[in-house]
Amino acid sequence: MIRAALPSDLNAIEEIYDALFRADERRGKSFTNWQRGLYPTRDTARKAGKAGTLYVYEMGGDIAGAVNLNQIQPDEYAQIPWTIPAKESEVLVIHTLTVHPVIAGKGIGRQMVAFAEGLAAGRGYKAIRLDTYEGNEPARRFYEKLGYHLAGSAPFHFEGVLDETLVCYEKEL
Repeated sequence: MIRAALPSDLNAIEEIYDALFRADERRGKSFTNWQRGLYPTRDTARKAGKAGTLYVYEMGGDIAGAVNLNQIQPDEYAQIPWTIPAKESEVLVIHTLTVHPVIAGKGIGRQMVAFAEGLAAGRGYKAIRLDTYEGNEPARRFYEKLGYHLAGSAPFHFEGVLDETLVCYEKEL
């Protein structure tokens, strides 16, 4: 079940973030380019929850995934040659989609994206946009399989401290 996050979900969401960092450390490689203590953090989730844009995937009483769905497009999105004409008020942006690595690959991410698409369509939005680290090949393949199209890439100054190149995807609703 996907539902709006509650303040009581923060510990579980923080554990998912930590589990992702631990999996990266064991693998010796990070696909996301996220950094422990910088992004994502408990405060990242808390702020999204307070804004009412944080959703969780609950399975058997446990939180298995989380996603922030809002209309905030980073300033760098202005550099992207989006192909779907839409006003800012007609775009939903997927941020920080996470699934606990212990149960990744079971369709939870697909269900969360389908939820985002349904939410956006229900609100009359025209498009969904998102970005991911250029080296995050698993995420890139995932979104492409779900019908998202590469719109372009740009250098981002993420969270005001990390310089990286992100690739941006979009899907028409």
